Amino acid sequence: MSDKKSPEQALNDPAMDKKTHRSRHGGDRVALALKAHGVRCIFTLCGGHISPILAASKALGIRIVDVRDEATAVFAADATARLTGLPGVAAVTAGPGITNTITALKNAQLAHSPVILIGGAAPTALQGRGALQDIDQRPLVEPHVKLFRKIRRVRDLGPAVDEAFAVARAGVPGPVFIECPVDLLYDEKTIREWYTDAAGKGSSIADRLLRFYLNRHVARMFGGSQDFAPPVVRLVDTPRAAQANVNDALAVLAKAERPLLVIGSQALVAASEAASLAAAVTRLGIPVYLSGMARGLLGRDHPLQMRHQRRNALREADCVLLAGVPCDFRLDYGKHVRRNAKLIAANRSAKDARLNRKPDIAAIGDAGLFLQHLAKEQPLTSEAGSRHAGWIAQLRARDAQREAEITTQAKAEGEFVNPIALFRAIEQEAGEGAIFVADGGDFVATASYVLHPRAPLTWLDPGAFGTLGVGAGFALGAALARPGSEVWIIFGDGACGYGLAEFDTFVRHGIPVIAIVGNDAGWTQIAREQVKMLGDDVGTVLAHTDYHDVAAAFGAEGILVKSLAKVPIALAHARAFARSGRPVLVNIWLDKTEFREGSLSM
Repeated sequence: MSDKKSPEQALNDPAMDKKTHRSRHGGDRVALALKAHGVRCIFTLCGGHISPILAASKALGIRIVDVRDEATAVFAADATARLTGLPGVAAVTAGPGITNTITALKNAQLAHSPVILIGGAAPTALQGRGALQDIDQRPLVEPHVKLFRKIRRVRDLGPAVDEAFAVARAGVPGPVFIECPVDLLYDEKTIREWYTDAAGKGSSIADRLLRFYLNRHVARMFGGSQDFAPPVVRLVDTPRAAQANVNDALAVLAKAERPLLVIGSQALVAASEAASLAAAVTRLGIPVYLSGMARGLLGRDHPLQMRHQRRNALREADCVLLAGVPCDFRLDYGKHVRRNAKLIAANRSAKDARLNRKPDIAAIGDAGLFLQHLAKEQPLTSEAGSRHAGWIAQLRARDAQREAEITTQAKAEGEFVNPIALFRAIEQEAGEGAIFVADGGDFVATASYVLHPRAPLTWLDPGAFGTLGVGAGFALGAALARPGSEVWIIFGDGACGYGLAEFDTFVRHGIPVIAIVGNDAGWTQIAREQVKMLGDDVGTVLAHTDYHDVAAAFGAEGILVKSLAKVPIALAHARAFARSGRPVLVNIWLDKTEFREGSLSM
């Protein structure tokens, strides 16, 4: 017979109390629910409002990863969710701890990433009375999450976590917020003492009424908490497009002479299906462009994957299938697809499927499964692109021409390092299992043309929100979601400033990331058009800051590179440092280029 205790036995076992020398509390309920849902780590910045959750989670073997900014904690949880398909968890303290997460929450919402954010709150009886860090958190957070759950009773803590995990993954995935007031998280004896002290010992009618009110309030808070409800891991059905949509799409594709497939991040929501999705794309035999989290889906050099001139390809195609991609600014609000082309939109979100352009077929459901369904039911004769060989050859020839142009541009020499040549060097040096995290503007956009992600789910960028500052958090989440993986952060020098302090986190927690800072001393993506249109570089000028020295001061390795000749040895040294378990930052001074001239997006 096993000696392993069930969660409810662990919660109520008096022997456990003796081992830990403390009474059980609400934090234990949250921790037990998180453990039941398979949570391996919580990203956090400490605060007294949430301390019981952190201590209880650590006692259950959940890793607590404390960072230097609450936004980083949410970005890390976001990356964990994207790479595993399971919700990532962050916990932050009340008030400013929560307001600091708003940008990261919104980024997760727009990226359809299932994140669980647990936030502290002032004591229930003191809310609205000027308590420490007390604000009305609902109006700030609720617009950016699928569910805002405010807990008022201890017995509801565990079930709220169960609900959060189900809601975050259902339908269109997204973040969920659980507000846990501090007086629900500590043990009942301590809380009763707090409220007894608050009520005082006066004998006036007012004093006695206050004691009556507070005693009744505490009784309601802890009512029913003696009966522990074990965690419930709910099954979440994956939304599937109707069979009629599949049939209609097959009929349209069968007639198309120049079909085109565009796959975006949402098609990879079911991370475990990545290999099956890649096989389905191969079987469909349609030329494809990959974006966002879908980059790397087909490996480096798949014959169906196109990388350049997407706008022209969309204008030439007679049938376009958008899988997990809305017609937003990245597709010029649908204008890149010509009007007489058949448009198929597969998306979990009905709103996104119809955004700015009404599709001929709206397949509402999981985009990745929709492609698998199409591949399974299409005739075998169209496998491997044989029907569209001429169309594919045309696109590949144009790709080859653009690659040749990039090779020529990479040969240009200047005072420092040509960024295109730099990325060609990283392409050669990075390991086959490398994960690339993109955080920046001009430098990162250049990377997207030159770097080739090696495999599915090995590219992380912020998504449609265009958020700077994701790099450190995404890298942290990626490293813990994929232990042993080689994680590269591609930092613009502007974006680097957001997460530089997290090198302290990388060092303390032994996270051996490789950060490449493209240092051209400016916010180049903005300056490029601003100077041309307005004749002024105001607000866009930075310095050739010694970012490598800052990283070294935190205990990481720092390397400075000012010439292309020193890039290969610097990259090799960086990988060696990372393999030894040390994070490293390579600060590379860049030449200005015209590679992305005219790239302003609105």
